[in-house]
Amino acid sequence: MSTAADHVITTLRAGHEELAALVRDLKDDDLLRPSGASEWPVSQVLSHLGSGAEIGLASLTAARSGAPGPDGDFNRGVWQRWDAMTPAEHAAGFLAANEKLVEAYEALDAESRASLRIPLGFLPEPVDVATSGRFRLSEFALHQWDVEVAFNPFAAVTPDAVTLLLEQIGGMLAWSSRPDVLAGRPTTLRLRLTSPEQTYGLRLGEQVELTDVPEQPDGELTMPAEAWLRLATGRLGSTYTPDTVTLTGPLTLDELRQVFPGY
Repeated sequence: MSTAADHVITTLRAGHEELAALVRDLKDDDLLRPSGASEWPVSQVLSHLGSGAEIGLASLTAARSGAPGPDGDFNRGVWQRWDAMTPAEHAAGFLAANEKLVEAYEALDAESRASLRIPLGFLPEPVDVATSGRFRLSEFALHQWDVEVAFNPFAAVTPDAVTLLLEQIGGMLAWSSRPDVLAGRPTTLRLRLTSPEQTYGLRLGEQVELTDVPEQPDGELTMPAEAWLRLATGRLGSTYTPDTVTLTGPLTLDELRQVFPGY
């Protein structure tokens, strides 16, 4: 029977194959194009993904051997080495580093996928394989979109990744959003998502949070779940907003974009 860890690892592999197919054909000029990540060219996104894969592999390897996870000095050394690379080296390095990370996840047997605990550094306690893989998927899937949208304005986060990442959004809104831009105008919206269909309350007050569906909301935001994932992570600029996104109530879509500046 497939487990949560199996699903995450399969999705990581599919994402790698899709992005690698694009990256292998990129020329020097392509790597310097603006990406979907603010102020980063395509090569810098690949550098970020590649260095993250290298650090992630070190964490996974340490967990399997029982050794301490990589520390801040290790991470800084990795970032410095990648910062010194050329754009072409960023692309080649990403292909190699991310392949190694995905292969390492795939090599875990069923027992390891269930019992292994991986130190991530930014969390107080090690996490299981499914959680570790989901953190990596969150980073990878969004940055995959950052690269792909540089060449295709209709690019979308892959459906499997959207399904896996939706449940994480609520937990990050408190620190990733900026409700202060609404200047003290608390608002509660009914949030209707499609593909997959889900409905929540979206409360924008002193903090932003998902709630149960409100009986009397101030307005309603309807959108594909993929677009909601990108809105919540600062990637729903007007150029990349599907026609199916609708908003009623006291706020504009531009105001919501300011609430979710990305990270």
